[in-house]
Amino acid sequence: MPNTPEPQKTAKTWKTMVDSNQALLVRKTGQDVAFWADRARNGGIKNDAELRAWMRDEHGVTGYAQYAVSWELFGYPDFMLRDADELIDGQYANHPELRPIADSLLAWASATEGVEIQMRKGYVSLHSPRRKFAQVTRTTNTAVDVALRLDAPAEGRVEALKARADDPFVRRVRLTSAEQVDGELLDILALALDQNT
Repeated sequence: MPNTPEPQKTAKTWKTMVDSNQALLVRKTGQDVAFWADRARNGGIKNDAELRAWMRDEHGVTGYAQYAVSWELFGYPDFMLRDADELIDGQYANHPELRPIADSLLAWASATEGVEIQMRKGYVSLHSPRRKFAQVTRTTNTAVDVALRLDAPAEGRVEALKARADDPFVRRVRLTSAEQVDGELLDILALALDQNT
């Protein structure tokens, strides 16, 4: 495995999405989440379905902006309150032998200009400045898959990935050891990054 520098970036978590949804709410309505939560409480809103209907039908607020108010009123899912270390630890808690694979991939992403790391409950997504180009997921008890938004033939280590018709992630590389995070794989990742930047 090539030498990889120590991680230099902080992985983003669901907090980024929460902040984004709250900012969207302000842009759409001119009011923050506290204002809308207070109005909903005063209006007797008791559950998420009532809140969504009230915001949509009476105030024209739809989509992600609604989530900001819903989470404020009814609580955040547990995984959204975890930091990046807790999220990655949870993904590999029962499969510690696979963690070095993820750590090697994250070291590359962290040291590569233009790559943003976003931690999720069950996977890690890698983003270019334009869009997501790779997803790292422990898919079996013995392997980690790197799903790729990649325009390249399915040959060698790059396999075709069965996906929905509208899913752009049609390639993958399956890894069973950290030694497989080698120069060839890093070149594949760099190509996916370049194609999606």
